[in-house]
This record gives sequence, structure tokens and C-alpha cells, in this order.
Amino acid sequence: MFKPFRSLIAVSALALTVAIAPAYAQQAAPVAELVKTVNIPYQQFKLDNGLTVIVHEDRKAPIVAVSIWYDVGSKHEPKGKTGYAHLFEHIMFNGSENAKGDYFEYLKKLGATDFNGTTWFDRTNYFQTVPKAGLEGALFLESDRMGHLLNGITQDKLTNQIGVVQNEKRQGDNQPYGLVEYKQIEMLMPTEHPYGHSTIGSMADLQAASLDDMKKWFTDHYGPNNAILVLAGDINVAEARPLVEKWFGDIARGPQVAKLNPPLPTLDAVKVAEMKDKVPTARLYRFWSVPGLNDPDFAALDVAATVLGGLASSRLDNILVREEQTAVAVTASTLPFVHGSVFEAYVDVKPGADIEAVSKRFDEILADFIAKGPTADEVQRVATREAAGRIAGLEQVGGFTGKAVTLAEGALYSNDPAFYKTQLERLAAMTPEKVTAATTKWLTRPVAKLHVLPGERDAYADDAGGSAGQAEGDGPAMRAPLPRTGVLAAPAFYSSLASDAMAAGAASKQPLAAVDRTTFPEAGAVPDLDFPDVEEATLSNGIKVRFARRSAVPVVRVAVSFDAGYASDPKDALGTNSLMIALLKEGTRTLNSIQLAEAQERLGTNINATSDLDRTIVSMSAMKPNLGASLDLLADVIRNPAFDAKELERVRVQQLTRIQAEFSEPQGIALRNLPPLLYGASHPYGVPLTGTGDPAVVTKLTRDQLAAYHSQWMRPERASIFVVGDTTLKDMLPMLEQRFGKWPSNRMALMQKDFSAAIPAGQGRIILIDRPNSPQSLILAGQVLNAKGTDNLLALETANDIMGGDFLSRINMDLRETKGWSYGSRSLIQRPKNDVPFLIFAPVQTNQTGPSVSAIIDQMNGFIGDKGVTPEELDRTVKGSSLELAGTYERSSSVLSQMQSDALYGRPTNYAESLAAQYRSMDAAKLNGAMREALDPKTLTWLIVGDAAKIEDQLKALNMPIEVRRAAPAAGDK
Repeated sequence: MFKPFRSLIAVSALALTVAIAPAYAQQAAPVAELVKTVNIPYQQFKLDNGLTVIVHEDRKAPIVAVSIWYDVGSKHEPKGKTGYAHLFEHIMFNGSENAKGDYFEYLKKLGATDFNGTTWFDRTNYFQTVPKAGLEGALFLESDRMGHLLNGITQDKLTNQIGVVQNEKRQGDNQPYGLVEYKQIEMLMPTEHPYGHSTIGSMADLQAASLDDMKKWFTDHYGPNNAILVLAGDINVAEARPLVEKWFGDIARGPQVAKLNPPLPTLDAVKVAEMKDKVPTARLYRFWSVPGLNDPDFAALDVAATVLGGLASSRLDNILVREEQTAVAVTASTLPFVHGSVFEAYVDVKPGADIEAVSKRFDEILADFIAKGPTADEVQRVATREAAGRIAGLEQVGGFTGKAVTLAEGALYSNDPAFYKTQLERLAAMTPEKVTAATTKWLTRPVAKLHVLPGERDAYADDAGGSAGQAEGDGPAMRAPLPRTGVLAAPAFYSSLASDAMAAGAASKQPLAAVDRTTFPEAGAVPDLDFPDVEEATLSNGIKVRFARRSAVPVVRVAVSFDAGYASDPKDALGTNSLMIALLKEGTRTLNSIQLAEAQERLGTNINATSDLDRTIVSMSAMKPNLGASLDLLADVIRNPAFDAKELERVRVQQLTRIQAEFSEPQGIALRNLPPLLYGASHPYGVPLTGTGDPAVVTKLTRDQLAAYHSQWMRPERASIFVVGDTTLKDMLPMLEQRFGKWPSNRMALMQKDFSAAIPAGQGRIILIDRPNSPQSLILAGQVLNAKGTDNLLALETANDIMGGDFLSRINMDLRETKGWSYGSRSLIQRPKNDVPFLIFAPVQTNQTGPSVSAIIDQMNGFIGDKGVTPEELDRTVKGSSLELAGTYERSSSVLSQMQSDALYGRPTNYAESLAAQYRSMDAAKLNGAMREALDPKTLTWLIVGDAAKIEDQLKALNMPIEVRRAAPAAGDK
């Protein structure tokens, strides 16, 4: 039955090969040319109190990023006071002397987006992007906690945040491999080294933190002379200086923080350690301490790590994953810090493979690379990819990757806001010889080897520390987005603007009078959103194209969306979609998997294939100079997959390993088990939300079945194309027509997803999945609403923001800020195209699992009962949601996402421009009515993953039926 599909694939593949294969030879833009275009013009001045201020002007949107960085991190913590920097970061969001109450209430009123605070070894920062009309309010908040915090710190706030941070630690520890970084620090760093303990700290030190400790920590470290303020966006230095002087000028200098200069640790001999954990497969780590991020050798080591395990075509990938197939995943990277960085590599061993043999082979590959270094082509591919990633990341002014971050990091870590230029120049000038010299110098020193093996987790002390750098620093500070952990519940720039950095002169020497802080500066009027004009066209075969121009960076994003998704999986073949899309990037009929990966790297192009319940999307981010060749690759991936038998077996094992990981991880367990309970097994949405499917099915899927699925579901009749970027529709249409307009239909009858299955009535029950020795319980609850994704759900979603969808929501504030039982809890209206579910997600401490469920139920009953939306909640939410629109669509990726959502839900292309008026039309009665009509707490299904021996009795007090199930056994369990 599959033969006709296969023959049709071959016909279309041949046509595609003839049409576009020669374009792969197109010369990519040289890295040096890309690097030369990168420029972030800025001006800098300093106040008399020592505050350094950097201003970058970017008028593309009426928003300003406010980012303040303090030279204080966990490296400044003395023995017995670990976790203080991170704990204090939390406290600084809990109100100051003149901004009483939670800071997020004020940020919501200002329409802030991309806001958070983070801590890591070397720094603490706070950032938010606000409409320009809210800038003065943001400066009020940042200056008030810098200069007027002491009397705002109370014992109640401290006690609460100790509980929150301890739950953050439990949440991290509860993940597979969640204890690795404790061991990494122990193996690499002497305990007396500034990096010798984790950022999140130990349970005992956190518990012992006193109010006097916290106040002294503040006065010792948070003076203006120890801070850098960056303003980036719709502002210039002439506008910025008077505002900064007004709000920060009267703050007194703080003590001078001592500069640290610890030696780089070196091991005397190879260290070897082993630990067991609830993990899907053995993971083999190799760690070295290497020079800090300012050392020229760091750039070479960073390239070395990327060649080894950071590229899709990395050495370790090609040898261990693709060729020898003894591993299912590999990674190598550098973690950059000021006083010494970490070079790490790891291999996830293929289940059933000989661990010792893989370990030996791993070391052989590392030794060979260290001695011989990379090829010139590998170095060029790394440089192109890095330059392209940095250019794309700096489209935004703030957030985790924007221009404010880049300038602040350079100023704080390297005493040069333009240090990104030095980094890129080093990258562009990198050679194989420089990389080899660095690896032989630094990686021939003794290594730390850690093997994590499947099995029952080893016992560990609660005060062993947190996730090294992970608590508030999950990722390289100069290469990846800032960590999203913060207090909220997880580069370079192309510019047509001329000029380098310019100094703006010395600050005024006149003493500045204290400003009146009795009234908070509310945000002024903000113009309604001007969403980019969306142009529409149709290719000759009927594929619809939607286009929006965004020219801030020379990047073009394309998404080819298909009406498929996990819901299109045959009910007897769950996991087909996921396995098929995984194979799309593993080779075409013109390029094998390695050649395809290398082609993307040479072009600085990133092609991804993803699915949700309704859609399968193949997307591309490409540099404008390389757009044509990048589109060739995109079309080849979509139209011409090889489904190579050898690659299928490799990818199959990887997907089975991912499924095994889901069986061992609390969130994976919950997301796999809840949807069939809510929808029933016959409904298209009654499938694991992870999309990975049934392991018994994945084990047996054939190439013919995958090819047949591809022919049926990824065909021009189901496709739509969305484009956002630095080009025009006039220029794009011929390029799209050449690659997709001649794509023929296979003339088969279209299969449809059947949504006629009856949805089971909610029963108000608890499914308890026993996961022994869990340090935390995960609550996931839900019900299917009488609503479709195509309905106008804005009032319901806004009501849910108040009840559980926002940081300031009742559920989160109760469980986190009032009770301290959770790091973060929320409710959400998931938005597939058809039957919409309401979900609750709450990781909570084990001994408060039952009370947490009871508290959530009380909040829901109160909201739909006599405790509906208050005037304060209405004003905060409606005003904040309207003001946030200015920053919501700053990035082209956000515009692209909105365009796809509008198409999925059948909305007009300018729908986003109607949102402000819709928000203004809302009142309490409308929001209360929407939630009361939708939600019935008595019918929720509660799925709880935790230690049944510790929580079952708590749950019995809720007077609901309880069914206890055992979690699927993880690899290594008996």
C-alpha cells in the first residue's frame, strides 16, 4: 500500500534535484564582511556618585531597554553565606521604601516586556524593556532599590524568599542530571576559590540567612559606583542624562568592592568520579578549567569546543553518533567567566552500548583533536555560524540577548562596552593553528571525568549546593541568552547607523538634590500598535504566502507551515510525525546528513523542523547575502528527504532515548499522561504533548511508512509560507516560486483529522504517579473547555492572567510569594485550533503537595464565586496588556509567530492592531463571565508526579478519588 507514495516522492525529488542542486555551490558571504557590518553606536557618561551610564539609540520601535548590572555575584560570597547574591536578587523584587509591594506590579503597569533579574558567578543584573512613555517609571524603580531599599527589607520578605529559592533549588535538583554541576564544581574548583560553590547556595546557608546579613550584603555591594546602567532604544544621551541624574544623582556612593584576582585552578592529576541518577542513558563528561573570557586563548578554545561538539556536523557527532552509532547525543561548549572558564564535553551513550568502550573512544577522539586541531573549513563554519547568530540575536534592544546586554557585559567584564568587536575580530581572524595551539596548551592538562549511570539516584545532602551557575546563570554569558531562571518561573549588530562609540563628557560636578519620590511616575499615553503591514500572494500551485518587512538586521526568516502536527499521527502509529520530522534534517537525495549540516554552517543558516498539535513547520533563519542558497536548502529538506535507512535507525534510537528521558523526568511524565485522560485515546489531541509517541510504535516504524506519511501530510495543498525580514515581497516571490511554486500535487485524496470523538466528562479525580525519592511534587491538572482555538478567547485569557496566567496572578502569588511552597505556578489556556484545554502547572515542595492542590482549588472557586476581578486587578492587567504591545513585536520572530497564529485561527492579518481596543473594552463583568462560563474546578483531572509514600495521605484529605500508578521504569531500574 505504500509503493504509490514512494514513487511519487521519487518523481518530485528528481524534478527538484535538477532545478536547484547547482545553487549549493554558491559562495557564502565571507565572515570578515559580516563582522564589519556589526556596530552598536553608544555614548557613555558617569555620575559623580560613580554610576556608569551607556546609551544606545535605536528608533525602530517606541521602546527603551533598561538594564542595570552590578559587579556582585556568587564569587563574592564568603564561606557559610553561599546563595546570598541570588537570594538578594529575589528580595530586590519585593518592594523598596518608595515602591512598596511587588515590583512586578509596577512593571505590569508600565507595560514592561523581557523583564527579569539574574545572578551568576560574576554579576547580578535586572532588566526590562518598557514603552518610552514608561521609561521614567522604570528608572524610578531601579533607582529606588539601589538607593532606598534598606527599610523595605523585612523578615517576612526574607523568610518567604528563602522558601522560594529553596524550592527553586529542589526544582533544579529534581531533573535528570540535576546534580551534575555540584560535582563539576567539586572536581574542578578548590573550595576556597570564588567559583568553588554554586550560585544557588546550600540549603543550610540559605536557611541561616538573617535580616542583618541581607542588609549588610546590600550596603556592601549595591552602590552606584559598583553598577552599570544601559539604556538602549528610542532614546539618545541628551534625553537620557537629565532623567538619570534626576533619579540616580542623589544616591550616595557605596563601599569600594574589592577586585578579585584568583589563580586559574589546575588539577594535579586526572580525576574520575561516578554517580547514579534516574536518567535514560549513561552520560560521560569531560571537564577542564581554562582561561577567562578576556584571554585571547578563550576565543580559540570556544571555536575548538564548537568544532568538537557544538556544530550539527561536529567531530563527535560525525564519529560517535552518525558513523559508529555508539552515542545518541554529544555536546561540547565553553562556559565563560571572568576569572577562568570551563571547557566541557559530554556523550550520551547509546542504550545497550559498552560504556567503557565508548568512554575510551571518546578520549581517543578528544586526544586526536587536541593534538591535530580543526581544519580551515571547520573554523570557517564555526565563525560564520557564530557571526550569524550574534547578528540575529541583536535585533532586540533588551531581553536576554539584546544590545543592552552586549554593551553591559563588555563594560562589566572587559572594561569596554565595545568588547563584542574584539570578540568578533578574534573570531574572523581565527585559524586552525591558533586553535591547535590553545588546545595543546590548555587541554593537555589533567582532565576531570564524570560518568552518570542509570539507576536509583545516589543520596546527596540538601546542603551540597545548587546547580553550578545554573540557578541564575544557565548558559554562557557571552554566547547564549542570559538564563531565564531569574526570579520568574526559565553577539553583534548590523546597523546602517554610522559612528563608533563616543564619549559624552564628564558629569556635572554640582551636588544633586534629592528627588520627590512620593508619587510613582505612571506610564504616559502610548500610540496604538503599528503592526508591520502583511502582504499576501499566491504561488502558481496555490500555496499562500504572507510577507512582512523588517530591516533592523540583515536576516530573513521563513516558515513553511503544514496542516499536520502530532494530531495527524495515526492512532495506531503515535510518534510517526515526530520521527519523520527528525529525519528531514538528516539528509536529502542530493546531500547526506553531514553535507546538509555543513551547507547550513557555511551559509550561517539554521533550518529547523518542529511540530505542535496542529502544525508541522519547517523554518529557516538566513543571512540576507546568503538567502538564495539558504532557500535551496530549505526546499531540498522539505521536498526531497532521503529517509535513509541507516539514518533512520540512528534517529529511531535517539527518539526512543528521548521517550525514556520523558519517563524519568517529572514534567515529561505529566505531559505524556494527562492528554489521554482529558481527551480520550480516540481524540486527535489525546496524545502525549511531547509528541514523541509510543515507544512500541517508534521501534517498528519503517521507511515506507514515514515516506507515505510525508507524501500525505507534507504536500503543497497543506502548505502556507510566511516570511519576515530584510527583503521585499517583490524580491521574494520569484525565489519562492522557483523552489515551491512548481511543486506538484501527488493527486491523492487528502486525509483529515477526525475531531468527532466524544471527549470524556471530567470526573474530579487524582492520578498519582509514584516517583520515589522525588524532592518535589509536580502538579499538572486540566479540563477540556467548551471552546475552540478559533474562537475569540481574549477575555478568557485576560481573566486567566489574573487568576493564574501571570507572575502576579492569584495562584502564583499565593503559592510562591505568600506561602513559599513553589518557585512558580501557573494556569494557562492552551490554544490548539480545535478543542481548547485549561491547564494548571505547579511544582511544589513535597510536604505541601496536598495543601497546594487545596489552595489552587480555593483560588479557582473564589474567582468564579464571590471573589471576581477587583478594580485594581482590572486596571493593572488591561492597562499593562495594552502597554506591552509596544515591545511584544520588536523581534521579527515574534512577528512571524503572530502571522502564523492569525492564519491558523482565521483572523485578519492586522489582528494585532485591534488588541489595544479590545483590552480597553474589557470590564470586570466581561472577565468574570468568561471564566465562570469556562471553568468548573469540580471536573478537573489532577495528575501528580511525586513520592507516593510521602504525599498520598495528604491527597486523601482532598476527598477526591485517587488512583496510584507507578512511573514507567527508567533505564537501569529493576
